[in-house]
Amino acid sequence: MGGKSTYMRQVALNRAVGSRRLLRSAKSARLGPIDQIFTRVGAADDLAGGRSTFMVEMTESANILHNATDRSLVLMDEVGRGTSTFDGLALAWAIARQLLERNKSLTLFATHYFEMTRLALEHPSAANVHLDAVEHKDTIVFLHALEEGPLRRATPAGRAARRRSEGRRAQRAQIPADAGGSKPSRGGQSDLFAAGKSEPEPPANRHPARRAAAANPTNFSPREALELLYKLKRL
Repeated sequence: MGGKSTYMRQVALNRAVGSRRLLRSAKSARLGPIDQIFTRVGAADDLAGGRSTFMVEMTESANILHNATDRSLVLMDEVGRGTSTFDGLALAWAIARQLLERNKSLTLFATHYFEMTRLALEHPSAANVHLDAVEHKDTIVFLHALEEGPLRRATPAGRAARRRSEGRRAQRAQIPADAGGSKPSRGGQSDLFAAGKSEPEPPANRHPARRAAAANPTNFSPREALELLYKLKRL
């Protein structure tokens, strides 16, 4: 809601109408040569073509990487959001580096992946900017002003999300590993790879009745409850 997409569209529209000497939003302007304008904006399925949001993203991104030149204007808006967080970040990073190092296009690359700001430290031709926002009591106010540098990570929404995430991890920690949940690792974080590990269980917890008594059904998902029920039935 800060205005990233609106700012990017404004740049493209001004460049398009400016190339035809129709620019009316400024008293004067200097525009360099641009051969094409490429955009990867929005998130929607291609129902007619049978393509998912992620497939649309990747197809359009591939077209840009194959055809953009050092005289092209490229707009990339939140590339990678159509898939998982880590895969999306990896794709966004690779695409941004390709545009910087091979295509060398004039690019506006909007993203919520804070790790992407490191690109400006590695490439002198890259720069970080953000649309400013301030905290007011328990809300955030968007100023719609472009400022240099990355946006601060701590916002009320971010803190609320962190509290929710920590609460969820605490709930997961109450579910035994054999009841369908991931076994919590050090620090209360769920171990995503616990299913492939075989750790010895304390003798006092091996009895099925003790395991069932230790489970908290309030925190069970339907699948976890069903799995525990089948285990008890087999016993």
